[in-house]
Amino acid sequence: MVLRRIFDDEFQTAVGRLRVAGAGTEAVAPLLAALVGMVRPRRVLEVGMGYTTPFLAAALAAVQEQASAESAALAAKTRRHLAGGGDLQDSWLFGDPPLVSPEFHLSSYLPCLVAVDNLSLAGSSAGQVADVLAELHLDHLVTVVNRDLHEAVEALPAHCTPIDFAWVDAWECLYFFDHYWELINPDGGLVAMHYLLTYPEGEAVLRYLKKFQQAHPTEVEITSLLEPHKLMQNSVTLLRRTSGLVNRDHLGTAGHVRYTEALTRAAGTHARMATESSNTPAIAGSDQR
Repeated sequence: MVLRRIFDDEFQTAVGRLRVAGAGTEAVAPLLAALVGMVRPRRVLEVGMGYTTPFLAAALAAVQEQASAESAALAAKTRRHLAGGGDLQDSWLFGDPPLVSPEFHLSSYLPCLVAVDNLSLAGSSAGQVADVLAELHLDHLVTVVNRDLHEAVEALPAHCTPIDFAWVDAWECLYFFDHYWELINPDGGLVAMHYLLTYPEGEAVLRYLKKFQQAHPTEVEITSLLEPHKLMQNSVTLLRRTSGLVNRDHLGTAGHVRYTEALTRAAGTHARMATESSNTPAIAGSDQR
């Protein structure tokens, strides 16, 4: 569902105006959208606007729609299973929507995307992004911070930190790591950096990151993906912050779910919250997003 929209004709026509031949993001943009669909970040930061921006926004919009429907279906199946004092069991786990965690849905999925760009790079399509987002009705999801990266920290909206997912398409990846890493969610927050492989300065950044990892082995996981058919702009490096991972201890042996008291309580709480929300009259003129 997340990827479906980014391949339709309307979307492709609109974002085509943002494509810059030398930027090398034609494969990266849908990859970022797929990552958003998988990890469902609530707070996203982009450094360097352009072709990738509407892909991130469209993915967040799709996940928001999907999460809303999923939450309602989860509440409905939970109510059926808990009616009359029954317990959760595998028929609940595998029922539609299958495998969904009630904890995720205890708060509404209301994503935000902050895009940092000072609009100074010659040849960039950053200046056209706002028009494309408006055309695709995605502009409500994006807050643009028109500043240099060095001056942007204080301008980030408070509700958009800690950052769950960051996409850094700028030459200052090292500065970003040194000055923004503490803003990344320690419970598995992701940072994707463009083009560190196959050129000296980028590989120097990778050596710096690996030295940090050696000194702080529980702080970060690092992997890089190479596009071997390209001469430049040909890689993405993924950093996952792991210093504050939450213990998700609902799994027993052989990957089977343990229907603990905590899991049952979370499922019941979510079902009750969903029922109360559906019974609350909408206020005229209010934002129901």
